[in-house]
Amino acid sequence: MTKILRIYLSNTDTLHHQSLYEIISREAQDFGLQGATVLNGVMGFGPSSKLRSNKFWELNVKYPMVIELIDEESKLQNFLEKIKQELKDVHKGIVVTLHDVDVVFQTKGI
Repeated sequence: MTKILRIYLSNTDTLHHQSLYEIISREAQDFGLQGATVLNGVMGFGPSSKLRSNKFWELNVKYPMVIELIDEESKLQNFLEKIKQELKDVHKGIVVTLHDVDVVFQTKGI
């Protein structure tokens, strides 16, 4: 069954001086997942309960992001096991969720 794996993190989360969302997106592509999308959050809060927002006039502001990965459940679970240690190594508030998804339309890209 097709699922969506969501990883909630911040734009400032890094690992080895690289943006974590870029690392995970590249690893998802290398792993052969069907698709990945990185979304910028406008506002949100996590375990710290500190409300963060994405205001265009503030430089270097921390704001929420979501990485959405779509594939079969077993492949997503295997990918999560592969990146779980990286997520722990960041030492930040990261949440990962897994949901059913009904793909109702899809075309093959160029």
